[in-house]
Amino acid sequence: MSDDKSPGMTMHQPGPEQARFKPFVGTFRAQVKLWMGPGDPMVSTGTMTNTLDLGGLFLRHTYKGDPSPGPFPSFEGRGFWGYNQTVKRYEGFWIDNVSSIMQSDSGTLDASGKVWTMHGQMPDPQTGDTISKRSVITLQDNDRHKLEMFFSKGGQEFRGMEIQYTRQA
Repeated sequence: MSDDKSPGMTMHQPGPEQARFKPFVGTFRAQVKLWMGPGDPMVSTGTMTNTLDLGGLFLRHTYKGDPSPGPFPSFEGRGFWGYNQTVKRYEGFWIDNVSSIMQSDSGTLDASGKVWTMHGQMPDPQTGDTISKRSVITLQDNDRHKLEMFFSKGGQEFRGMEIQYTRQA
């Protein structure tokens, strides 16, 4: 293999887009509200640990729910979030022990530099039909951020989840 760099084969280095992940690095307590239909949400808590990975190109998420009664007594999840320098978009994916769905989405950052809006599609866990999702991640300050997730089915959007994260360490 030669030392010449072929077009399209350059190593990407973290840039200003990846620097925006720094306030998310650390350990956060999470309060999760999950709406499974009309009425009050189910509420649970857990811990999210975020680290920079692969030379700072990606933010890695590791979530462990607190033991609780209900449908998800020992919830765990993993994810990554990054900025695709080729297509100029933020991208992410999420997996957990509740389903075998690999969720992915992509989106943009607003002019304030504090609100990411991500869009994706996934199968409805109840029917298998494709549903759209919109996630809004709001950096409130260096110690707090919020994730709001909305789903669209049949042309109607509804709130599915809200997670408030507060820095623990």
